[in-house]
Parts: sequence; C-alpha cells; structure tokens
Amino acid sequence: MSRSVAIITDSTAYLPKPMVERHGVVVVPLTVVLGGEALEDGTETAARRLALALGQKQPVTTSRPSPAEFAEAYREAAEAGARGILSLHLSSEISGTYDAALLAAREAPVPVRVVDSGMIAMALGFGVLAASDAVAAGGSLDDAVAAAVKRTEATRAIFYVDTLEHLRRGGRIGTARALFGSALSVKPLLELSGGRIEPLEKVRTASRAIARLEELAVEHAGAGPVDVAVHHLAAEERATQLAERLRGRLPGLVELHVSEVGAVLGAHTGPGLLGAVLSPR
Repeated sequence: MSRSVAIITDSTAYLPKPMVERHGVVVVPLTVVLGGEALEDGTETAARRLALALGQKQPVTTSRPSPAEFAEAYREAAEAGARGILSLHLSSEISGTYDAALLAAREAPVPVRVVDSGMIAMALGFGVLAASDAVAAGGSLDDAVAAAVKRTEATRAIFYVDTLEHLRRGGRIGTARALFGSALSVKPLLELSGGRIEPLEKVRTASRAIARLEELAVEHAGAGPVDVAVHHLAAEERATQLAERLRGRLPGLVELHVSEVGAVLGAHTGPGLLGAVLSPR
C-alpha cells in the first residue's frame, strides 16, 4: 500500500535491509571509489573491497549521489502515490549529499522537504524510522519532519577509532585536527556535534577508551526508553561484547542493533572503529 508521504534517505543511514523494506524507506546510495573502481555503498562487496584497499594503502575516495539520482527517486515516489516527500540525509558538514538533494527537490513533481540530520549511520537511521512511524500513524509531511528532527536532536553518537589518520586524510575531523598532533600516544574518543566529527576525550589505551565509551553511552541513555546501535568496522568481537554489556546496563533499552558500517563511513574511519548511538524515544 502506498503512503501519502514518502521517506527517502541515503546509504549512510546503514539501516538493515529488512528494516528498510518493512518501513518502505527509499535509500539512495553514495559511492566509494577504490583504486579507480566505483562501488555502491552499503553492499557487502564494497565493504569487503574496502578492507583490502585500506590494508594495501590503495587510494580511497567517496562521492555523493548526483542530483539526477535524487530527481529519479522523487519522481518514482510521486508516481507511486506520494503527495509529499521527506528526504533526510547525513550531515552536510560531512558530505555534499544534502546539497544534491536540495537541487533535485526544486524540480520535483511533489513537495519535498530536504532535512540535514547533522548525523550519520544509525544516528541518521533512527530519525528515518521516527519519520516513518509518524507517517504510518497517519501523520503529514510536517509531522514526519518534526518527528525526524526531534529524534535526531536527542540522539548522541560517540565513537572510538584506532587512529585519526583516515579522518585526517579525508578532511573529516573538523577541529579534531588539533588533537591529531598528540594522537599517536592516545586513543581518541570522538562525537558528532554540530554536524561535525569532533574530539571528545583522549584516553591512553584502547581498553580504557572502550570502557569510557561504554560509560558515556550509559550516561546518555539514562533510565527512559532508548534505542541503541553499536557500529564497528572489522571489530565484530569488540562490538558484540560492548552490545552485551550495554544490554545488561540499560533498564530502558527497547531495541539494540549491532552492525558493521558501510564503505563510505569506513573509508574515513578505518578498521577498528567502534561506535555507540544512543537515541531516546
């Protein structure tokens, strides 16, 4: 059954495929370029090839979807019966995806609200799901936008990386550049703040950094209902262990997702990434 309001996002939300299908969300993929070959973000092939490329120190770049790709998604949504579209995307401070969507929205056959979530990964994904739930409950386009904005503004994303080198190379660390000079002797904790990746704390060892990540996650989650996502890149054991500890410490836990990030985000963080996304309901 078609909905009067369509929800469109991009591949960096890293929503599980069954969830995308259940909520009827349309995903427009970004692209990762590995050694001159362009691959679609969000696929197992791209993730596998990324690990090899990073290990071999091959050039890795990423690119946004084109306005034409968004225009096609908007046209198809309108033809399927949508009378309005919410296009919700990763932070415009990290990618030009939001700008491409804005360009396409000008020529869309139905009203399109393009929203910069200021987030990435499931910090974006939870906003998408909140918007979808609002529409499923009979909400309007304005209701969907309000639900997405409210959810993303309450969401916190904290993550650990083994090194800031990949973020530095990609120009994605904002004022964290100031931290880089001492990063060789510390393990950095970072957060999404104001749409940017910013330094949060410096910890001396990986084990202490991950323990501190857990404590910050528990603090932000509080005692009320909360959804949690644990992300990783080539660190499945770390992610599983963190998820199980959080499961035992969060009294209001509603849903807990554990997933490996896709190639676009992974290209900028490198292997060893471990993240916690806390999204109060």
